Amino acid sequence: MKKAKFAVLSAMNSMKLDAPVSTIMTAQVDSVTPAQKLVDIKHLYEKTPFHHHIPVVENNKVTGMVSLVDFMRAIGTASLNDNDSVYQNLTVKDIMSISPVTMKPDTSIKKAAKEMVKGEVHAFIIADHGELKGILSYTDIINYLLRVLD
Repeated sequence: MKKAKFAVLSAMNSMKLDAPVSTIMTAQVDSVTPAQKLVDIKHLYEKTPFHHHIPVVENNKVTGMVSLVDFMRAIGTASLNDNDSVYQNLTVKDIMSISPVTMKPDTSIKKAAKEMVKGEVHAFIIADHGELKGILSYTDIINYLLRVLD
């Protein structure tokens, strides 16, 4: 009896993992342009809660991504003062990663999770024909799995 129950639960969970990432991604995403100053990124990171990854969009197309690590490396020992020269002199283009890994909104949650566990990325920009639709992070997947398991 326990094996049958486990098989049913396993099948149900597998079906749920075939759902598209668009059902669990964060759809309301703040983005920046390559020309914006680092002070704008600082202000985004000061929001609570906030993803650690910020899509870079130009002419309605995703052109890059800034991670919290990228930002921290760029500011070095800068103060928290918005007028610090590093926040005013550097732009997003100076620190962004170009050609970020993207996924389409209809990609399965299972496929996204398998890609994340490879350890190469911690978040995917969800885009359709280059247009930003959302972002999917480890947190989104873990929260979804917790809901499925409840």
